[in-house]
Amino acid sequence: MNFEVMHQTFIDYHTALRSGERKGRLIRGHLYAEKLFLQNVWYPLFGNLDHLHPEYEIYDWNRKSQFIDFAYITPFGRFGMECDGFQSHVKDMDHEKFSYSLNREIFLTAMGWKMMHFSFDDIQNRPEVCRMLLQMVIGPCMIRKGAANSAAISAAFMEKEVLRLAWRLNRWIRPKDVIDHLDVDFRTARKWLRSLVEKGCLSPITRGKDIRFYELKEGSLEHI
Repeated sequence: MNFEVMHQTFIDYHTALRSGERKGRLIRGHLYAEKLFLQNVWYPLFGNLDHLHPEYEIYDWNRKSQFIDFAYITPFGRFGMECDGFQSHVKDMDHEKFSYSLNREIFLTAMGWKMMHFSFDDIQNRPEVCRMLLQMVIGPCMIRKGAANSAAISAAFMEKEVLRLAWRLNRWIRPKDVIDHLDVDFRTARKWLRSLVEKGCLSPITRGKDIRFYELKEGSLEHI
């Protein structure tokens, strides 16, 4: 199924489930920027729109109804995504709206949401940056809930998580680091590290005849 057909099916499905203001908000709120986010960022990364909810209703601490552009609700977490244009989200924001925006973000975090904001400029002109950041947020949550043992998680995905781990460590990385972080055996950890060496992401550091550590090579972040 191509993106246009999938997107229309996606919108029709969620529209049919709603009524009143929730339906009206979807019709009025899901516009060019939101569709472009799905087309340029989400769909190339995931290949589907499963578990994704457009114009999702949430409530603040006063039980005031608000809507976020997208909610991704899964067994491994709840993620909120906003497509922010400079004019509507920054330039025209007064002090009260600015304070409320920050307070809402903290409240949603306290309620278990992981919120992500993407600028329209990046969605349109630098979608690869959005995809990288989106994967860096969602990927570790999938793995921590045991998704690493699923056939749906490819070796390439796990190698990217190893690179993210190396980036966070800010030093050389050992097989033991991979074993502790991803709960895999030594052979699997070594296989992923060697594969990343072959792809030019890591450089091995030897002590005698043995490889003891691996360090990030310049440009490795582009592979995450």
